[in-house]
Amino acid sequence: MTRRHLALAALIATSGASAAEFDCVIEARRLVAISGPIEALIANVRVDRGDNVRKGEVLVEFDAGIERASAELTRFRGEMAGTVDARQSRVEYATTKHERRSELTKQNYISKQDLDEAAAERKLTEAELREAKDNRRVAQLEHLRANEVLRQRVLVSPINGIVVERLMHPGEVSELGRKPILKLAEVGILNVEVILPTEAYRQVAKGDTVVVRPQAPIGGEFSARVTVVDKVLDAASGTFGVRLELPNEDRKLPAGLRCRADFAKVTTKGGTRAATPRPLPAAP
Repeated sequence: MTRRHLALAALIATSGASAAEFDCVIEARRLVAISGPIEALIANVRVDRGDNVRKGEVLVEFDAGIERASAELTRFRGEMAGTVDARQSRVEYATTKHERRSELTKQNYISKQDLDEAAAERKLTEAELREAKDNRRVAQLEHLRANEVLRQRVLVSPINGIVVERLMHPGEVSELGRKPILKLAEVGILNVEVILPTEAYRQVAKGDTVVVRPQAPIGGEFSARVTVVDKVLDAASGTFGVRLELPNEDRKLPAGLRCRADFAKVTTKGGTRAATPRPLPAAP
């Protein structure tokens, strides 16, 4: 078990939680460390600690002068039509020439060799046209590649959440896989971690509704739903873990709170049923 689970188990033991209420901790649904995919100079960090961020929002910009110029160059090459147009004109001319010589050959005005030369010229111009089109397509693919390189010069938020910590600043060089630039937390939905005694194992199931009461000064009552019931129990402490999902769309509840979770279906150790819980409030 983790230290958090052991601490919660200790709270249960010391609090004598024989009722349907158990100690719990409200946590962020997800913590994300944002680091650069490349080693590069940080040009701008758009957010700071405590800021709200949206999924897809640009958070960090790296120096990208060379990459931006490369992307513009490949874009221009991919749009260049002069070579293709010139080769197309040559194909049209060679086709017309071949058709005329074919008619003249039928009338015995020119030799068969002249017709063969016209046919060869036509095939050559057609091959040159295909080559020009291939080169243009290659330039377009290079532009896509340059755009992908340029895309790596910005970092966007993978979640809707808040900035928990800002670790690097403009002018510093990001280190791939070593030091994150930002830490984000998803708090639109919160996780509530609860440790229950083993005797309650078959009394809790996914989908059960639980009343969560955060500690002061937040207070209040909130409706949460059971999403995880551990399948491995801890024999040493005689407990198992349960995770609740607590909606927090308005972000009124902060993460990192202690709380009490009221399980209406849990029976006490002596076999008596816990007191009927108060009516569930509307979901926040």
